[in-house]
Amino acid sequence: MNCSQPGCTGTVEDGYCLVCGMAPTAEEQLTHAQSMAQSMAQSMSRSMAQSVPRAAGGGADASDGFPRTGSVRASRTTVSAASSGRSRRGMLGAGLVEVPPVPYRDPAEAVLADPMVAERKRFCRCGEPVGRSRDGHPGRTDGYCPKCGSSYSFTPKLKPGDLVSGQYEVLGCLAHGGLGWIYLARDRNVSHRWVVLKGLLDTDDPEASAVAAAEKAFLAEVEHPNIVRIYNFVQHPEPRTLTMVGYIVMEYVGGHALKDVLLDHRKAHGEETALPLGQAIAYALEVVRALGYLHGLGLLYCDFKPDNAIQDQEQLKLIDLGGVRRMDDNVSAIYGTVGYQAPEIATVGPSVSSDLYTVGRALAVMSFSFHGYTSTWAASLPPREQIPVLREHESYDRFLRRATHRDPAERFQDAQEMADQLTGVLREVLAAQDDQPRPARSALFSAERKTATTALTPRASVLALPTPLVAAGAPAAPFLASLTVRDPVALLAALAAAPDDSDDIVLKRALVHIELGEQVTARKILSAVSDWRGEWYQAMSALAAGELADARRRFDDLYDLAPGELAPKLGLAFCCELLSDLGAAERYYQAVWRTDETFVSAAFGLARVRLAGGDRLGAIKALDAVPPVSSHYVTAQIAAVNAVVLGRAPAELVEADLLDAGQRLSGLGLDAERYGRLAVEILRSALAWLTAGNDGSGERLLDAPLTVDGLRGRLERAYRFLARHADEGPDRHHLVEQANAVRPRTLF
Repeated sequence: MNCSQPGCTGTVEDGYCLVCGMAPTAEEQLTHAQSMAQSMAQSMSRSMAQSVPRAAGGGADASDGFPRTGSVRASRTTVSAASSGRSRRGMLGAGLVEVPPVPYRDPAEAVLADPMVAERKRFCRCGEPVGRSRDGHPGRTDGYCPKCGSSYSFTPKLKPGDLVSGQYEVLGCLAHGGLGWIYLARDRNVSHRWVVLKGLLDTDDPEASAVAAAEKAFLAEVEHPNIVRIYNFVQHPEPRTLTMVGYIVMEYVGGHALKDVLLDHRKAHGEETALPLGQAIAYALEVVRALGYLHGLGLLYCDFKPDNAIQDQEQLKLIDLGGVRRMDDNVSAIYGTVGYQAPEIATVGPSVSSDLYTVGRALAVMSFSFHGYTSTWAASLPPREQIPVLREHESYDRFLRRATHRDPAERFQDAQEMADQLTGVLREVLAAQDDQPRPARSALFSAERKTATTALTPRASVLALPTPLVAAGAPAAPFLASLTVRDPVALLAALAAAPDDSDDIVLKRALVHIELGEQVTARKILSAVSDWRGEWYQAMSALAAGELADARRRFDDLYDLAPGELAPKLGLAFCCELLSDLGAAERYYQAVWRTDETFVSAAFGLARVRLAGGDRLGAIKALDAVPPVSSHYVTAQIAAVNAVVLGRAPAELVEADLLDAGQRLSGLGLDAERYGRLAVEILRSALAWLTAGNDGSGERLLDAPLTVDGLRGRLERAYRFLARHADEGPDRHHLVEQANAVRPRTLF
């Protein structure tokens, strides 16, 4: 069946869309031949209103197939938009990167032969070490804390062969976590499937009991392909106290925890290595989407770390929901892990941004050798220059620093926003690694509007830059889409008749004034807009006015805000080139062009700055990368011809350069006049090269022998052709004089 999410073209398999990951309602699964998009939206709306208590600012928006939480704040620190295109569910890497699958493992092989909690990991809930060795005697696994007097127990409560609730046959212990032992069992009532039983750390611990009860309630609501499934909740008598102990029965997820994937990689490649960056980002994308689903239910995960996600073959699942709490819960205990937990948790509590913070921290741990992440760098990242992967990938560095910013308001505020930016960073990273473009339509920006080609000016830059998109559901969208006038004065008149004065209308008016050069008016208009789009147009206005340092600062701030977008990098590249910072300009042009070849301005910019820096071959390589199907291919090849011959002394030329320029020109199919003017430049350079004492090899250049007389005769014909087609006046006379001066017989 087809997915019913508006704008989604995916199909539903196993209850979830392969593109957006959302599940249809039960009613739609029975009637999917009908009009599903409208009914799905209504059903989701009713379901969320009835079953999910809304936290302040909470809720879910299924318009793009991804739940959202919190209001979108009109501030510079939030970038959000309707998203287009989602990866297949269960396929790691967003369809962009291959992640090695974790092979299937027989669950029985995962059972611990001798389940024991290492002494160094035994702590009372008050934080006091317990169960430690003394005087040569091993520490006790059961006892009382000497500090607070609470009881503790690290002994498994279930043993192999126990039958829990008359249904689940225990095979043994799998692991010990913060809330107790985790057991493997078989479900006798359902095809002997493997299940996991999770109990309490200490049945006498009221706080642990409360956490387990809360977890039980939350898990009943959760159903997502990237989160472990809950099958049942059962009770079983505890032999020591004869009390009933609750157990959660959940799906068995094989494979390896991400922590183990990282450790295995280091064993194979060295202790200082990390996961390939593309693989680490692929994991993080799946986690962010799972957290976004929880946020849409009004829940916070609170304690993500590489230990809490398992890769099973080609799918990733969150496996431990012990720290999950409702967004409006100000009472329950907060669980977290040093090195991953956001610094404000102790004072203001968890939030969506603190959840996303944990993903950023985990991504850092997986992607580079992060020494001191639980101590020196427990609430910050090392300087970029100290970490090779951050030095190499500036956008990734900026992404991590926003995701893990100490100020919650400066972080990502929405899981979809974070996923969109991280996907953009992934495309850029992969393109940098193999020089294969990974283009994608931005959810925030238009394509480049014009192409800045051979000469760059502030005005040419502004006309080329993308502009923020108008959201499809915005009230002004239909009106703005209907505007067809091109004349700026007529466009302003049309905008004055707009049915509303929304931000989209205001921004469109400001853009017209920016392009007219009326920056004072534009900035006055923009003062009424407080979100990131207003900042983008302020940067364009500064660029148009030639206030290059200010424009560069503004584009740099926008790059921090949206590190996965190419538009801010293009704006930075324009500013840096105009400021003659050629190294920075080349870096940003390269990042844009290498990732997405629809930004042809970046190819021309790359050629200009390389040529200005003396890298003629690099400039030609950039121009040659403009594909023949591009409407700017001919312009690029003309620029390449000029790069070969213009401004070069005879000593800098070789015969191969001249022949290359001639072959390029001959293959362009230009009109006669443009062909003639370029031919003149090539022939003049070749003649200067020969008269400087060089010898030709007998090849022909533009149908002329590569000799002094041959080139003079061909150059004379070219000048006379141009003179015949020139208007009467100084230009025609100058061309005739040039022809007379170069013709062979004037030498005798």
